[in-house]
Formats: sequence, structure tokens, C-alpha cells
Amino acid sequence: MNPADYDTWYATPRGRWIGETEYALAARLLAAQPGDSLLDVGCGTGWFTRRAAADGLVATGLDLNAGWLDYARTHGSPASNWGEGDARALPFADASFDRVLSIAALCFVDDERQAVAETVRVTRHRFAIGWLNRSSLLYWQKGRGGGSGAYRGARWHTAGEVRALFTGLPVHKLKLRSAIFLPSATRTARCLERAISGALPWGGLLLATGEKA
Repeated sequence: MNPADYDTWYATPRGRWIGETEYALAARLLAAQPGDSLLDVGCGTGWFTRRAAADGLVATGLDLNAGWLDYARTHGSPASNWGEGDARALPFADASFDRVLSIAALCFVDDERQAVAETVRVTRHRFAIGWLNRSSLLYWQKGRGGGSGAYRGARWHTAGEVRALFTGLPVHKLKLRSAIFLPSATRTARCLERAISGALPWGGLLLATGEKA
């Protein structure tokens, strides 16, 4: 998939709803204030980076794919920063960012544990890392047999597997929440999303948040 097609999906009714729902969950748990610095690890086309910048955060997007970064730079705010880098060896000093965000990106990284450790290392206050949830309807639609479309090659995890990735890291108040319980984005799905508690571990996005210890 090329970056323009991927980003265009977020302009569709379904893509916009999924993106906004995922971002709203992460933003609520990150509890950032305007002017806070935020790093988006595995930013891809920069959709979540741009969304954070629109909320007044000083946003930096990082990705390993130079072509997708070029797209992100072209379509992002001049106030945002963009950099090429590996999630397993982030090119930043310890505690460089007030908040660190990563949505469904580390599940494409070979060594997820190292990428999680690096995310925690560069966090000053809070982080939010989203994985694709194997205990979800989305997995049964898009994840089986190696995945389809943009999900091809991704690893899908259970809540227990996500928690295990943080073992031994300097993190406290680790919390798991989920969103996108019915990925169809129909009116019924939107109504149910508002009614279902994010504490239930069955949404397509499994979001781990916590504080740097």
C-alpha cells in the first residue's frame, strides 16, 4: 500500500471514525496539555502526529520508511518535526518527550520488547502504545492467515502478552484499555462504542498506558 492510499482511508467515514476513536482514547489517557512535547513512534503517514499537533502539542513523528516520512512532511504542519529512525534504537536522549505515542506500529517491529523499552526510555511522563488485539472481532475479520491489506504481516497480541512486554521496565500505573469493538463503523457500532467500557479487553486496538517510574 502506498502512503497516499493509506492516508486517504482516514478520510473515509469508517477510517475517520476509527482514527478519531483510537486517538481520543490515547489522548484521554496521555492527559497531555497544549505545549507538551509528544513523539509518535512509527508515525507512518503522520495522521496521528498531525492530530496531536492540532491539539496544540509539539509533535514529532518518527518512522523507518523514508517514503512515508516524505509524505508526512509534505502533509504535516510546519510546526511539527519529522525524523527517520528505528523504534528499537530511538535517536533521542533519555526522557526527551513529555508524552510518547505509538498506534499499531510496534506490532510490525521484529523485536517488540526492545521497541517498548526504547519508548519507555525516551518518555518523561506518560506513554500510550497501541497493539492489534487478537481477542477481537477485527482479528477474525482482518488478522487470520497472516492478515490482509494494511494488516498483512502484523502480530496480534492478547492482553497478557502486552503486559509481559513491560516486565522489568521502569513503569508504574500500567493500564490496558481497548477500543473499536465493532469495526464496521455503522451507526450501531458507533452507539455501542460509546456504551461499552474501554476496560473490556475485546476492542480491535489494545492500548497500554503508564507513567515513567
